[in-house]
Amino acid sequence: MSNPEGIKLTKDEFEKYSSEFSRLGSDYVFSRFTKARPFSDMTTAPTRLNGVMIAVVLGGKVTLDVNLTSHILTPNTIAVFGPDCLIHVHEVDPETIDSYVFIVSTEFLRDINLDINMLNTGRFSPTPASVLELTQEETDLMVKYFELIHSNTRDNDDEKYVRSISRNLVAAAIYQLILFARRHIPPTHERSRSRRSSYVKDFMRLVHQYHRSERSVAFYASKLYISPKYLSLIVKEATGTSAAQWIDEFVILEAKNLLRFSGKNVQQIAYELNFTNQSSFGKYFKHITGMSPTEYQKS
Repeated sequence: MSNPEGIKLTKDEFEKYSSEFSRLGSDYVFSRFTKARPFSDMTTAPTRLNGVMIAVVLGGKVTLDVNLTSHILTPNTIAVFGPDCLIHVHEVDPETIDSYVFIVSTEFLRDINLDINMLNTGRFSPTPASVLELTQEETDLMVKYFELIHSNTRDNDDEKYVRSISRNLVAAAIYQLILFARRHIPPTHERSRSRRSSYVKDFMRLVHQYHRSERSVAFYASKLYISPKYLSLIVKEATGTSAAQWIDEFVILEAKNLLRFSGKNVQQIAYELNFTNQSSFGKYFKHITGMSPTEYQKS
């Protein structure tokens, strides 16, 4: 990860839209967004998150899709979005919004010496996108961690010490998140999920993992050791959308992100998405979106 600004905003833009802002090189960015800033000007195109984002909402409401799953963030919720998530913000109330956003690079997280036994608690199984409702007291506590990280970055001038202090503060915040999860999420064995719902959840996880190279329902069915027909049936019943349509949705969202932000040409993107040539990619893209990749890139 070359920089932690995973929602495609530059340093200047973060400062423009933030009522509070700090950063530590390419390790992390901290921002607080409030009604005092022009939220409506921010881009809402689907964008890929580079790094891990933790957001705590204090006021207002944010409606967004993460990997095509809708989330509504309201006061006293905390959201964790993992690396490679595709985020599409649909609605932010500029008059009431108040949120802390912390984006940290995966390299920085790897430098933190976390106790693996604490991570494998059974109630804390991170997914690409997780949203947890907190009590007011828990929200206040998480805000204190954010403010400590922000104060350390903003007020200390020795980068070596800033980074060391931040490693410990971020580690403490992660352990606190695990404790929140233990309080609010029942142990795995208490969560009754049918075999069908497990298949559907695993299918969505696999599509997120492989959609850049695999577009066949049969591929995902083989990974789940079930037939393509059965997979299509249960996904349609559970979501109202067919398995093939879900795959197409992921591929098109990825294609739009690459066309808009990667700086690559259409041919390079076609090969990156495992199409045999630019023509086949163009036909696929236009069939689903109604416009050619070049038209979308210029729009």
